[in-house]
Amino acid sequence: MESQTLLTQDFKAVCALSAIPVLGARVVRSSAGEIALFRTADDQVFALLDRCPHKGGPLSQGIVHDRSVTCPLHAWKIDLASGTAQAPDHGCTRRFAVRVHGDTVHLSLTAEQPE
Repeated sequence: MESQTLLTQDFKAVCALSAIPVLGARVVRSSAGEIALFRTADDQVFALLDRCPHKGGPLSQGIVHDRSVTCPLHAWKIDLASGTAQAPDHGCTRRFAVRVHGDTVHLSLTAEQPE
């Protein structure tokens, strides 16, 4: 069933899970812009536009902790699942659907709406 979902929702294989460092990120260049793929300590993968909603800082260069990333420019904390800044900050970056099938990370280039 998972492989059928991958095919019907226009997902593209972009890299191996092992290519994304644990508690780190990897950038994928696409027609939608640069997309940061983040990997948590428990191997969950999230995809966000690689721009902080505050000043456009490169989120892929931030520190990943739990299910958040801290922007390297001004320390805004961004929730990886929703793309929203955590209080007291506010704003949001585009998020993208991502799936892991086996050791392969699949990405949809259609931006999802914020939660």
